[in-house]
Amino acid sequence: MAENSFFTALLKREVVPAMGCTEPAASALAGAKARELLEGEVRKVRISASRDMVKNAMGVGIPGCSLKGISAAVALGVAGGDTSRKLSILSSVTPEMAACASKLSTELELARDVPSLYVEVTLESDSGHCVSVAISDEHDSFSRIVVDGKVKVDTTAACHTEKDETPLENIEISDILNYADTVDPSSLGFIQTAVDANMAIAKYSIEHRFGLQVGRVMAGDIPFPPDCLNNAFHLGAAYAAAGSDARMSGCPMPVYINSGSGNQGITVTVPVQILGTYLGVGQERILRAICVSELVGLMLTEKKSRLSALCGAFTASIGTACAYAYLLDGNDRTMDRVINTMVANLTGIICDGAKNTCALKIYSCLEAAAMAVKLALNGRSPDEQCGIVGNDSHSSISNLSMISKEGMEETDQTIYSIMTDKGGTRC
Repeated sequence: MAENSFFTALLKREVVPAMGCTEPAASALAGAKARELLEGEVRKVRISASRDMVKNAMGVGIPGCSLKGISAAVALGVAGGDTSRKLSILSSVTPEMAACASKLSTELELARDVPSLYVEVTLESDSGHCVSVAISDEHDSFSRIVVDGKVKVDTTAACHTEKDETPLENIEISDILNYADTVDPSSLGFIQTAVDANMAIAKYSIEHRFGLQVGRVMAGDIPFPPDCLNNAFHLGAAYAAAGSDARMSGCPMPVYINSGSGNQGITVTVPVQILGTYLGVGQERILRAICVSELVGLMLTEKKSRLSALCGAFTASIGTACAYAYLLDGNDRTMDRVINTMVANLTGIICDGAKNTCALKIYSCLEAAAMAVKLALNGRSPDEQCGIVGNDSHSSISNLSMISKEGMEETDQTIYSIMTDKGGTRC
């Protein structure tokens, strides 16, 4: 069993603010770090990135400007990004930075045999200096830094890190529930901060017009706070979609992430807050439930990797469904049923990059989460005779992991090919 200190440290490391989509932010961070270490004026910018990094950055808005794509994000970082802001590096894009970035000539190539989350930026200066900075595995983790041929940082060969002391892949739902029930509420202030920020962008989007306006339209005339359980579920899905509508359109408001993703961070917080408010269970109980959704989301990401062909809104919504069950007095068996139903229902929903249709998937996944919870609370869920469903949630999640890592590699290649073959697509 993992100790509470492990879970709290994990949440503090993962639940952090980011401005805009995290793949462009990570790319900008690598570019800014390289510029920070380079002597002389930038003469050449070369980018090497994984297929999934390019895919996820291709169609998403960057806060403060009209630029899109991984090359633009790197150029913005080189043009004036502040590395101390980490994943909020794109929160201060100025017209001058955008103009400078537009003038930089960049070369982009796909990196082979690298983690799905990987970007490397190499800068050459007019005085003959060269700096290379790579980010991999986590969006703000500098895995390799080389300055004028001298290796300054190299963690690529590390076989053991602090976070591996209690691997998430060995965590059980019962461990997460025990943590949620026993954690000192005074240590959850950072979770409340995350909820406040994510609710703020969702509400702002409902009041304005971003992207496809999925959240704004689906919220319709549902009162806030909601007036019945069904409306609480519907409104939670709509507000989460609204947050994504704004974020994917480049809205300059911060989002607290889960598994390196702002969309997933919104999905595991906003709907839980709305349901808890409707139920009147008190903010402490809501924060405990959000610990459940955050940790289940992180556990599932560990099973599938941070970037893959499997949509993160799906795995995050499984965490949200478990938090719903927690608020409605379900137990670990209830959550077992919830997970089996979600795996049976939505496995196969693909990730085709970050863009305004992410809001559609978030809404659909959260509506499915509500259905899974209602069925589970009535003792209903698929069993091992149903397709890929296992005899319990642990085996169902293992099957999900196998599909994501082994079964969808060719799918991911096909998705990328379709996206890049479109006329006029910029990377």
